[in-house]
Amino acid sequence: MVWSLSFDPLLPLWALIAGAALALLLTGISGYLSLRGWLLRSATMALLLFALANPAVEREDREPLSSVVALVVDKSQSQRLAGREATTEEAAEEIKRRIEALKGFDLRVLEARNSGSGDGTQVFQTLTNGLADVPPERVGGAIIVTDGQIHDIPETAGALGFDAPVHGLITGRVEERDRRIVLDKAPRFGLVGSEQTVSLTVVDQGQGTGPGDQVRLTVKRDGDVITQRMAQTGVKIDIPVEIAHGGDNIFEFDAEPLTGELTTLNNRAVVTIDGIRENLRVLLVSGSPHAGERTWRNLLKSDASVDLVHFTILRPPEKQDGTPINQLSLIAFPTRELFSVKIDEFDLIIFDRYVRRGVLPMLYFDNIARYVRDGGAVLLAGGPDYAEGGSLYRTPLAPILPARPTGTILEQPFHATLANLGERHPVTRGLPGSEQDPPAWSRWFRAVDTEIDAGHTLMSGPSDTPLLVLNREGEGRVAMLLSDHVWLWARGYEGGGPHVPLLRRLAHWLMQEPDLEEEALNVSLRGPELVIERQTLGESIDDVTVISPTGDRSEVTLTEQEPGLWRGGLPVTETGLFSVSEGTMSALIHVGPQNPREYTDVLSSTEPLAPLVEATGGTSERLRDIGGDLNAPRVVSMHQSASYAGNGWIGLKATEASVLNGIDRYPLMIGLLGLALLLGALSLTWYREGR
Repeated sequence: MVWSLSFDPLLPLWALIAGAALALLLTGISGYLSLRGWLLRSATMALLLFALANPAVEREDREPLSSVVALVVDKSQSQRLAGREATTEEAAEEIKRRIEALKGFDLRVLEARNSGSGDGTQVFQTLTNGLADVPPERVGGAIIVTDGQIHDIPETAGALGFDAPVHGLITGRVEERDRRIVLDKAPRFGLVGSEQTVSLTVVDQGQGTGPGDQVRLTVKRDGDVITQRMAQTGVKIDIPVEIAHGGDNIFEFDAEPLTGELTTLNNRAVVTIDGIRENLRVLLVSGSPHAGERTWRNLLKSDASVDLVHFTILRPPEKQDGTPINQLSLIAFPTRELFSVKIDEFDLIIFDRYVRRGVLPMLYFDNIARYVRDGGAVLLAGGPDYAEGGSLYRTPLAPILPARPTGTILEQPFHATLANLGERHPVTRGLPGSEQDPPAWSRWFRAVDTEIDAGHTLMSGPSDTPLLVLNREGEGRVAMLLSDHVWLWARGYEGGGPHVPLLRRLAHWLMQEPDLEEEALNVSLRGPELVIERQTLGESIDDVTVISPTGDRSEVTLTEQEPGLWRGGLPVTETGLFSVSEGTMSALIHVGPQNPREYTDVLSSTEPLAPLVEATGGTSERLRDIGGDLNAPRVVSMHQSASYAGNGWIGLKATEASVLNGIDRYPLMIGLLGLALLLGALSLTWYREGR
């Protein structure tokens, strides 16, 4: 309880001040003239003014509140190194037990973890969030169990938002040493086939280390070793790397371990370079003139990423029919240059209703077959030409063509439909209109009857005959569209059809676009979640195994989102290289910046926290000495002090915060007591003057 004196004047304050001034004047005159009883008159006037001020004694009924103390436990990635995690748990339990033994303290245990954004260890953000609902006057202090590598330490104690001690209890040992790789320069993009330069420095820290040592560096691309070389610690080194394919090229740079080092996790640096293709080069050779001859040309010319070379062969060079020379083409078909000298410069060769007319010697078809086996791509869009005597199947291309013509041409109305594999294959999966039966696209009226020798049939024609067939041959790919009526979709006949997505996907699959691989494991980061996608032609897949940068293994079950596409997610709380695998498929993804702050410096230290804790009266000290024993300090309760730490102990501030339950007020001059005092004073004054 708190007792106090309060006033509630019965007259305005100016009237009381005027009365007091008049009383002082009369008292001064009476004293100066030495009038009889002037002291009693002065006391009576003072008592009257006191009564008009209406004094009262108040009693406050207050309930004391406990002081709130935060115990922040650092559970970042660097805290998992060299036994720090066990030290942290042991120290946190001991400090918790000792605080709970103190009276008048309310303990809050907070855990600071990595967000996965690469911002490092955010201990004070966790502290601020954990005490957001606590008035500053109730905070009795904070104890942080950490390795000292904190990346959001306030510059001043005033930024904490409370006036109480902060103590840092540091895990780790004095004798630690470590080796790490620092990326100095790394490109983000590169043309496929080009050479880029990555600059890095190997740095050794801790006892017994220094610059100048020779270190072996291993360079990997997408998990495969591509080179090894020597580097000198403390000296920047430039390493050339080749961009092998489109999409993410993940390069790993591993430095050999340092004897007795703290961790090898930061001996590895990861650089992700996005491989960008120059404009894709496509050779389109049109043979027999037909209504859809320009369909392929218009589609490829509308794609800004494609450089198109188009030739239409209307007659063989030996044909002489008297056509005036000014009506003939001014450019002879450069067969030798295209199909012998520069054939490897093309990403795709398309034969659109090509018929053998002696323009291309058989040797060039042999070159095309070799070109495919070495990684090239051929698309055959055939009509009656493929079933007749001039068919490309009667050339050295036959061994790489998956569909063998029977010689029959099927001329009847039909809807192109997706085969079972076509519903799962990324080239044809989800084509607009394919979800209906029959599909919501126009009919075709001609197809070539064939027998399949290899590959996958994605679309079927009349009587389930193969219509679209894809096949891999050596390092390259072959596709066959066994109808010349796709142009009906392009012209909008009967509402048309999805010719643009179909033909564009087909061309990009042939040019080995990673997103269109039928068997693929893709990993991406969307916000704080790792998104895993598995494309397959199979009916089921196994669980996916994810290995985090610190070596933790997680099993993720994917769910089928649509035919052939499975997807799942995993929350990310670490930065670094994640390895994802399912069966024989594997993928890598790097999360966070290339130089993550969490592993910039992993040596434990009392220095980062020292300025702040000293400004609050706290201390920053190690939990284990060189001998390895845990030195958890005693915890004591203290009132306001300039220092809250000493040898083997730390102090917490016992605040005086309380909650007011009620107030009792006892007036002094109102009622019988006040009347008695006033009458008594007047009576004494009258009595003294009457003598």
